[in-house]
Amino acid sequence: MKILIIEDNRILAKNIREYLTIKSFHVDVAFDGIMGKEKAIGEHFDVIVLDINLPGKDGLTLCKELRDEGNNTPVLFLTSRNTPKDVVTGLNIGADDYLGKPFDFEELISRIQALGRRNISNKITVIHIGDIEIDTVKRLVMKNSEVIELSTKEFDLFQYLVQNRGIPVDRQELLEKVWGEFDAYAFSRTVDVHISTLRKKLGEGIIETRKDWVCYKLEKTPL
Repeated sequence: MKILIIEDNRILAKNIREYLTIKSFHVDVAFDGIMGKEKAIGEHFDVIVLDINLPGKDGLTLCKELRDEGNNTPVLFLTSRNTPKDVVTGLNIGADDYLGKPFDFEELISRIQALGRRNISNKITVIHIGDIEIDTVKRLVMKNSEVIELSTKEFDLFQYLVQNRGIPVDRQELLEKVWGEFDAYAFSRTVDVHISTLRKKLGEGIIETRKDWVCYKLEKTPL
């Protein structure tokens, strides 16, 4: 799982990052609300762990802005502001869970995992991108009502790009998330070959190559 920590206490943020990394989470950190929002909308995260008292933009405002803009990434407020009134306020603006400081690291992990599972179960099962339809349950891709035959890895790759629609995804991330491989040098050609095959089957203009970043991005076609 990929986690974004938005916390201005750098020592605490560092400790959380190190602990989650040991537990095999992929973790990114922002130390203020402005940078936190940039990361939240610029990359795909499975869960956002968010403090309320932040410089630049407070956590309540940030959470509300993300929800108003259609970002539904699960948000866990991790804050010392944990009175019943604070909790109700946070949940009413779109937070998914609330954990007060000081906290137990194992409880934090349990809550993050629960939010991650809930996020997966709540995802839309049929997605439309232009004239292409993706059924994530039946694992079918159709274009103009005709089935496009994809291999297992081609479907997994396309589905991951769909889930990160409009966001550049580099080879390393694709190797880790789709293939479970971590040696980008040895396996990067595998990604290129599968992308090329997908282009032939789906048609040009669906997957964009950002050569300056050595990454791929699914065009942000309206649903």
